[in-house]
Amino acid sequence: MALTLSGKVAAITGAASGIGLECSRILLEQGVRVVLIDRDEAALNFACAKLGSNAIPLVIDLTDPASVGRMMRGILERTGQLDIFHANAGSYIGGEILDGDPDAWDRMLNLNINAMFRSVHAVLPHMVERKTGDIIVTSSIAGLVPVVWEPIYTASKHAVQAFVHTVRRQVARHGVRVGAVAPGPVVTALIKDWPKAKLDEELAAGGLMQPVEVAEAVLFMLTRPRNITIRDLVILPQSNDL
Repeated sequence: MALTLSGKVAAITGAASGIGLECSRILLEQGVRVVLIDRDEAALNFACAKLGSNAIPLVIDLTDPASVGRMMRGILERTGQLDIFHANAGSYIGGEILDGDPDAWDRMLNLNINAMFRSVHAVLPHMVERKTGDIIVTSSIAGLVPVVWEPIYTASKHAVQAFVHTVRRQVARHGVRVGAVAPGPVVTALIKDWPKAKLDEELAAGGLMQPVEVAEAVLFMLTRPRNITIRDLVILPQSNDL
């Protein structure tokens, strides 16, 4: 039997656009108060104004440790509790390793790995103290199947998977569930550096998903009975051959 989420509080990183925005929208429809976290203040305020009074903006730069250090305090000041944390923020770099920019890799790895580690670490004490909570991490099919086109991104998502699997086992005894949603290619700003020919080909073949489809998968994960954990939920376009 699906759990009701009405009355709960969620916080979602990278929430001003893409998957984070759609996950915010679908949880709001379920009666959840949602703290939308992003570093883009203008986009965040615009999104929250459209989503209604239960959409609460919180400007945080996840790549700045001091800013992350203020995140949990900011959530609790606005809501008083936190039931669901969706570590969704991330970036993408694909392409040939020979043509890559190691400085750009560092920026992506810092957001996809270190910032995610820090943000989860920041919210866990509150959940452990309350003996309940859900942590969802946006991973990728690249975290389970190495994707030749994107070696650095693939490496970052393998790190995400290792983190999810180990932390889940550490905190399960405290009533906290940890899981990863691992989509294939999604139509978001993350794939803006795909070659146009590749993007056009995938769109024509139905090889890309929409953010709302990921949001629906996250909702499924969160509404399972408390004795059930969806550790990894992989969702792919039907035409994907991975």
